[in-house]
Amino acid sequence: MFVDKAKIRVKAGDGGDGAVSFYREKYVAAGGPDGGNGGKGGDIIFVIDDNFSTLIDFKYKKKYAAQRGENGGAKHCTGKNGEDLIIKVPRGTLVRDANTGRIIADLSKKDRQIIAKGGNGGKGNSVFKSPTRQIPRFAKPGFPGEEFELSLELKLLADVGLVGFPNVGKSTLISVVSQAKPKIANYHFTTLVPVLGVVKVEAEKSFVMADIPGLIEGASDGIGLGHEFLRHVERCRLILHVLDVSGSEGRDPREDFDIINRELEKFSPDLAECPQIVAANKSDMASPEQIQELREYIEEKGYTFFEISAATTQGTSELIKYISQELDKLPPIREYEPEEIPEEEIMQKEDERKRITVRKEEDVYYVEAQWLEPILRTVDLDDYSSLQYLQRVLQTNGIFQRLEDMGIEEGETVDIHGFEFEYVK
Repeated sequence: MFVDKAKIRVKAGDGGDGAVSFYREKYVAAGGPDGGNGGKGGDIIFVIDDNFSTLIDFKYKKKYAAQRGENGGAKHCTGKNGEDLIIKVPRGTLVRDANTGRIIADLSKKDRQIIAKGGNGGKGNSVFKSPTRQIPRFAKPGFPGEEFELSLELKLLADVGLVGFPNVGKSTLISVVSQAKPKIANYHFTTLVPVLGVVKVEAEKSFVMADIPGLIEGASDGIGLGHEFLRHVERCRLILHVLDVSGSEGRDPREDFDIINRELEKFSPDLAECPQIVAANKSDMASPEQIQELREYIEEKGYTFFEISAATTQGTSELIKYISQELDKLPPIREYEPEEIPEEEIMQKEDERKRITVRKEEDVYYVEAQWLEPILRTVDLDDYSSLQYLQRVLQTNGIFQRLEDMGIEEGETVDIHGFEFEYVK
């Protein structure tokens, strides 16, 4: 099964929490804090594997998570870093943020790319020792790893893309000029998936040709099969437009030419600018008048015209030689550049991270803030200095101000993720 689109969710590992620990040894009094830092969370790394040709693995597994960093330990021991998660993809995979469409990475040339970074570990209590705070009983929690919903899109890496209506002879052509073995039969939509073939020109010179499943009118709007595979033409350096000059299907090749070019332009304006060569196939079945009429029509539009017969290999060697010469003049296969995160999106994520919800139910004020949960996890609620640290966090982040704005009175109850205390001004 050929799968060239997929959606997955990835979550890099969270950083480990810092440790709260104190040095203990015989004959050593007041050894002091020695809690170590937490380990870094594992990254999500995409790696190109040329043994893969589709995204079918992502059809059955949708969620990927890297390992969390270990918590810090006593004696200033730093927690172990979480293992990176390696995800293998075929060459030519484009990785986008599914929510914004932003390009994160193009797995075409660079073999390894970090897609989601693991969170850093939290600081242990030894870091917070000071002349005025000699026995800190709190530590910093680990930072969360990046999390994305990704859209994966495979865009084949081919120098030349074959386009044209069904049954014009594209599969036959690629089979005679390369070692590709596509299905060939006398009916429409014989080719159901793109077929790649390596065309050897000389001993150490070759190029890659892709047979794109037959396009029809309306393909860019989702009609037929072509709309599913038009994306694979986007990377091609050159388009080879195959026409049935004999009109064996009862169609006018001139009209076919215009229809396909309109579909390419509607799908992507860049495709309309892509260099194009026209191959008039089945010329052994056409009259000289039919060939001449089509030649004049195509050359008037400024395109190079070749008269070929893929079934008998007539004219194919001249066509391949010309294509090779043209490819030497063209830039390399297109590679997409990662897009920067817009400032508005950064600000939105920062606002979400700092979001605080305060609501009153009966006589209890409930405070909810996702970033507060890991802080509460590393605070010793039975220790005065820890409670002072928590109080400073609540004060600095405006939680006390929010409560006062809602009219809280001294002695009323505040609940922060299950931790309850009486409010004191």
